[in-house]
Amino acid sequence: MKKIVLTGAAGRLGSYLREPLSNLAEELVSSDIVDGIGSPHDNETYIKADLSNFDEILALLKGAEMVVHFGAYADEGAFETILGPNIVGAYNIWESAYQNGLRRVVYASSIHAVGMHSNNAFIGTDALHRPDTFYGLAKCFAEDLASLYWDKRGIEGVCLRILSCAQVTSVRALGTWLSYDDMIHLVERSISAPATGFAVVYGVSNNDRVTVDNSLAGFLGYRPKDNAEQFAKQILAEAGPLDSTTPEHTCLGGPFAAVELGISGKANMKIIDDTIKT
Repeated sequence: MKKIVLTGAAGRLGSYLREPLSNLAEELVSSDIVDGIGSPHDNETYIKADLSNFDEILALLKGAEMVVHFGAYADEGAFETILGPNIVGAYNIWESAYQNGLRRVVYASSIHAVGMHSNNAFIGTDALHRPDTFYGLAKCFAEDLASLYWDKRGIEGVCLRILSCAQVTSVRALGTWLSYDDMIHLVERSISAPATGFAVVYGVSNNDRVTVDNSLAGFLGYRPKDNAEQFAKQILAEAGPLDSTTPEHTCLGGPFAAVELGISGKANMKIIDDTIKT
């Protein structure tokens, strides 16, 4: 591939994608709103760009074949906080992809687009949207935008409903964990698939306790290998009994399903910042 653009390159997940994506294209353009991301790879260029600024995103995507869109405000917040980077930003990505003639958008969606569904429902990728926060609502918007731009403008869109891509620190993560290796594999498959149209796939590893059904996305060839069960004995011993009456433990969105709208969901999670620093 000649050129791939990665947004959110300074983020924790984006930092793990830079090197693999640099191996898939002659040129990788990484982008975020920070001034820099350290030493670039040999074929990588960094461009600072604001997702809410259409002209900056239009210029960023010039000449690319695909964009891997991981940029966002990555937590629940006030609607006004989410609106610019996550909602307007999604429109700017898809419209810029259309105007620049890109073939596909690979998008970091989230389980929070369906976060109010029950853990026990084992929903598939065709489940109705049930967002748990304004953050999840923005993911619903972007998924519907991807569907619209495929139907009306022929831009392929692969929406990765990521569950918990972080070190396993909770009982919930025993079912929702997505390892970094499996995330990279998922993105690579989303790029290399010969045709996708509009597609949704859950970003989750091969966990014994997995809470969602990925069978309808089998055509992508995503075959995760890692399993959070290796952490189960220690995590369960440390956690003790859980309150099975609260949304945090009964809904797919976990802590995000339990917070009031506009209040951080990450504040109640033990996310370890293991961003790759280069």
